[in-house]
Amino acid sequence: MKRIGILGGTFDPPHIGHLIIAEEVNQALDLDEIWFIPTYEPPHKGRASVSVENRIEMLKLAIADNESFKLNTIEVDREGKSYTYDTMLLLTNKYPDSEFYFIIGADMVEYLPNWYKIDELMKLVTFIGVKRSGYSLNTTYPIREVEIPMVDISSSLIRKRQKEKGTIQYLVPKSVYTYIKEHSFYE
Repeated sequence: MKRIGILGGTFDPPHIGHLIIAEEVNQALDLDEIWFIPTYEPPHKGRASVSVENRIEMLKLAIADNESFKLNTIEVDREGKSYTYDTMLLLTNKYPDSEFYFIIGADMVEYLPNWYKIDELMKLVTFIGVKRSGYSLNTTYPIREVEIPMVDISSSLIRKRQKEKGTIQYLVPKSVYTYIKEHSFYE
C-alpha cells in the first residue's frame, strides 16, 4: 500500500514553511510521496492574489528539487470552490491501494468542526496536525500530531512584505523568489 501525504492550500505564494512541513511529515511518517494540491478557489477565504497558473508555476519551482514531492492539480482541474471531502473522495476512489494522510496546520485543526462533511472525511483520510504559532492542536477529532520546527512564515506575511517593499529573501525558495521578482507579484 502506497502512503501519500497531502498538503493542500492556495500557495499564494508557496514558501519554505510549506516545504519544511511537508518534509518533516514525510520523514516522521515514512511516506512514499507528498502531493501538493493547490486549490482553484479556497472555500474558507477570498480569491488568490495571483492567477492559478502562476501559483502552479511557483509550486513547481518550489518542489523541483525533492523527488518525494509531487504536484497534483485535481482541485484546479475542477475549478470553483474545492472541498477537501470531494477531493479525497475522488482520490480514494482513483487510488484504492493508497493510504492518504492529510496535513493541516493548527489553525485548520481548530476550524475542523466547520469543514464540509467532516465526519465522512474522517473516514477517508488520517489527519496530520502540525503546530502553528498562536494555535493549539486541541480537538475532539482524531488528529495525529507531528512535531516540526516552528517556522512562523505565512503567505500573507510574504505578500505584505512584498507590498511594503520589504525583503522576502529566504522566506521562499530562491527559484520562487526570482519568479515573484520577475513578475512583480504582490507589489
